[in-house]
Amino acid sequence: LLTAGSAESFRELLVGPTTLMDGLLERIDREIEHAAAGRPAAIVAKMNGLTSQEIIPALYRASMAGVEVDLIVRGICCLRPGIPGVSDRIRVYSLIGRYLEHSRIFCFANGGDQEIWAGSADWMNRNLRNRVEVVFPVLDDALKERLWRELQLCLGDRLKTRQLNADGTYSRVQQQSHEPAYDFQTALMEIARGRLDIRAGH
Repeated sequence: LLTAGSAESFRELLVGPTTLMDGLLERIDREIEHAAAGRPAAIVAKMNGLTSQEIIPALYRASMAGVEVDLIVRGICCLRPGIPGVSDRIRVYSLIGRYLEHSRIFCFANGGDQEIWAGSADWMNRNLRNRVEVVFPVLDDALKERLWRELQLCLGDRLKTRQLNADGTYSRVQQQSHEPAYDFQTALMEIARGRLDIRAGH
């Protein structure tokens, strides 16, 4: 029986409100340790909202430790990127297209042994501390590769994406001359129709 007050333990899953918050914080701290040791250390995460008073300071600590952080946050975001000495290694993007999206994908470089997680929870206290939410590891290599490519497609969108500034305003992401012009949702539809190979990265 799974309820909000369940003390059940899980081998693979991170489940709110019992293990989810601590599991995410442990993985952010692990990226800090990798950065300190000179190993690959990065976080790429896609969600609808970021307001957690525990996750945000952890991400600031990660930035200050040398971890590169890319966040795709469709809606509310209480973190401020680009603050010198605090969050200058954090970039936050909002990507709003034709269709409402609810995918939550969390990627940790983990010293070169990449972990990708997916699930239902935004990084908000109500989701991580007060609800039954589940986040699961993606173990199949082909699925991991596909989700990683989808995250890269998000980060490469120059038509719909806005980037969050340190003062809380958003700016259009400028397309460079060498970058293809596409929007993420259209690219996903082309992939579904077999007209675009996601392994190509664009």
